Amino acid sequence: MTPEAVTLSANLREAMRFFGSARAEGEVRHLSALTLISSGIDYSVFNAAVLDSAVRGSNIDELDIELKEAEQFYELKRLPWSFWACEDLIEDGIRNKVRDMLTAMDMRHLTTAPGMHAERLLPPSRPLPEVTIRPVSDNDTRASFAHITSMAFEIPLSVCRAVYADERAWKGTYAGWVAYSGRVPVSTAALVVCGGAIGVYSVATLPVFQRRGYAEALMRAAIARTSAETGIQRTVLQSTAVGMPLYRALGYLPVTRFQVFASRR
Repeated sequence: MTPEAVTLSANLREAMRFFGSARAEGEVRHLSALTLISSGIDYSVFNAAVLDSAVRGSNIDELDIELKEAEQFYELKRLPWSFWACEDLIEDGIRNKVRDMLTAMDMRHLTTAPGMHAERLLPPSRPLPEVTIRPVSDNDTRASFAHITSMAFEIPLSVCRAVYADERAWKGTYAGWVAYSGRVPVSTAALVVCGGAIGVYSVATLPVFQRRGYAEALMRAAIARTSAETGIQRTVLQSTAVGMPLYRALGYLPVTRFQVFASRR
């Protein structure tokens, strides 16, 4: 396992804890190989079992036991859930066995997300729009973060409001940002400092403003501020297929992959 994959996995786990703190019904429970993070919301990606430690042939049975414990945990809460794993944490020869275990639990493969790493960002390759950036710190910025996330990722607005609108959600390490074009909120990003790196999450732009450089302008400004405060320049993220060209232009290189499975209810 590469050091970059270890950093990505640890940073993602810390970022996902946000959803366990978003509402009074939220919960975070640690098992040996998994961390269970429940938002209490009826939406699978906000209720997660995140793989924490290496799985080898010698301990695959222990993972099977913990996956069934996760399934029971969410069944008792009557919530759909998802499983998130960095491929590098699973020994090559047993990856198909882990997939078979999840399939037997009626979990469907949701996505494969490249994990990407940059020691520092490259200079901009194009002119970027002027933006004003604000941290998520009040009702207006929380509402804007929820609205943009809903529109960009096609998540029901009621779900995004339930996750992002409560002040309690923003008390931890997950720091949100909103970019404004004039007075209009157009883009979001969130940063998590963990494992010696700045993790970048929730990068989104309202559809009508996409492909104009707003997300890049926000990322650069938010990362620069966080780097100045922490002294950390290294950044990591999980990409979508749509986001890959932007992230490569910024200097990110793929170093691992994350597999995400979701329950069918």
